[in-house]
Amino acid sequence: MHNILLRLLEKRNIKKEDLKYDENPLLNEKQKFAEWDRVLSEGEINADKIKEFCKNQIKIIELQWKNLDNDTQKNERLIVFHTVYSVLVNLIEAPQTEKENLEKYLTELLNK
Repeated sequence: MHNILLRLLEKRNIKKEDLKYDENPLLNEKQKFAEWDRVLSEGEINADKIKEFCKNQIKIIELQWKNLDNDTQKNERLIVFHTVYSVLVNLIEAPQTEKENLEKYLTELLNK
């Protein structure tokens, strides 16, 4: 496990073995720490990693929407998070889509 995560656990007097497992991905401490460790260990952050993270968060949020016992406040918060993550994904993907569309347009002009 990454040093900073170990220090955080130590500061909170938690042993790695004491992290909780939960079926709910938002409450699964073991999964969250494993994900954080993976992110910290992979090195430099790039747009693809951010996009992947955002897409994973969107999936988790969409799973939470299936819970019919959510209160209104939680659903509103999930909507806000979903919107933010979706906008980030769109911002990352938009230049590539725009580039592809421009290349198609220019290719069509060349073929006329």
